[in-house]
Amino acid sequence: MSGTLSNGLVLLGMGMGFVLCFLTILIFAMFILKNVVQYLNKLFPEAVEEVKTTVKKTAANVDEAIAVAIAAIMAKRGN
Repeated sequence: MSGTLSNGLVLLGMGMGFVLCFLTILIFAMFILKNVVQYLNKLFPEAVEEVKTTVKKTAANVDEAIAVAIAAIMAKRGN
């Protein structure tokens, strides 16, 4: 039984070691690719488009909505 337990622990250690090595390599690869992309963005910058937004008058819309609500109440009451 101790042979099975020791084999299990060896497999556990090897599995965790492989995962740790893979994640370490992945982190370094991401760091290197980040630097490559930053360098390429300096060489080939993208054009930034300006988005023009129109400012709507909310006070007029609120006043209009209040007027419509009052007119509907008055019509419902029959005055």
